[in-house]
Amino acid sequence: MFKKLLAGLAMMGLGITAAMAQGAGANWPTKPIRMIVPFPPGGGTDILARLVSAKLGEANGWTIVADNKPGVGGTLGITELVRAAPAGYDIALGQKDNLVIGPWLYKSLTWNPVNDLTAVAHVAYSPVLISTSAQSPYKTLADVVTAAKARPTAVTYGSPGNGTSIHLAAHLFEQAAGVQLTHIPYRGSNPALVDVLAGNVDLLVSSVPSAIGQINSGNLRPLAVTSARRSSSLPDVPTIAESGIEGVGDFDVSTWYGMVAPAGTPAEVVRALNTQVNALLATPEMQKAIQAQGAEPLAMTQTEFATFLQQDYEAWRGIVESSGVAID
Repeated sequence: MFKKLLAGLAMMGLGITAAMAQGAGANWPTKPIRMIVPFPPGGGTDILARLVSAKLGEANGWTIVADNKPGVGGTLGITELVRAAPAGYDIALGQKDNLVIGPWLYKSLTWNPVNDLTAVAHVAYSPVLISTSAQSPYKTLADVVTAAKARPTAVTYGSPGNGTSIHLAAHLFEQAAGVQLTHIPYRGSNPALVDVLAGNVDLLVSSVPSAIGQINSGNLRPLAVTSARRSSSLPDVPTIAESGIEGVGDFDVSTWYGMVAPAGTPAEVVRALNTQVNALLATPEMQKAIQAQGAEPLAMTQTEFATFLQQDYEAWRGIVESSGVAID
């Protein structure tokens, strides 16, 4: 699907100016736009949200203010967005975790992304990354599997939260590799990263953007990415399928990031935002900036993203149910 969408993007005439956005409603925007970031500062979603906000603001003369609303696996911020007025002044950078997994995971949620949100623009996708401290005895993912089979549950890993796509990617890896690891959930990737660097937790399972800074500085050792292809930001890091571990030959799990708004947001505002995000993603500067954070830029039309969101939402129901993870 990604290849078809990338091919479609190449045919889209994206030489679009900021003036086109001014046709979105009566002089919209006339005040700052709030970008809800459903995770703490410093994590992958926060980094991308602030990057997109800054570049959209520069290109269009808009003021977009990032507003971190972490908690409940990233669904707290999305719940706040659902309740916001659909006037084009409240948007969020969501992802697989809180948009398509959270509604199946948290029984108390009263919304779903298809009925209660408007898909605005797909921004990027990223493999999940498994890494460890540079001081760790684990040199490869195969080393981790060997240790875990020798001492079930002794190897620990931190994730950005219970039931997130990153946690479930690790769960799927455990199943495929036939090992038992001990999961330690955190409120976001950054606090998990701190504990891994301190040697309190063995492994960090995170997005690439959340870890690449510490990898580049030599503090983290990357072990594997979960996608079918290597990350362009970490070309020397093998995929799980390349790690020489029995049972994981076709392993492929990625996360993605996209802009959403409350249901009922004016169509002309949604079109303007989608147009400007896609124009931004077409620039070499933005592509490099996103890849530097370990993600891969990927534009979609509003209709394509809405279809993608609905299909992924339906697909992850079975994965969540099979994991046995449910939160009241």
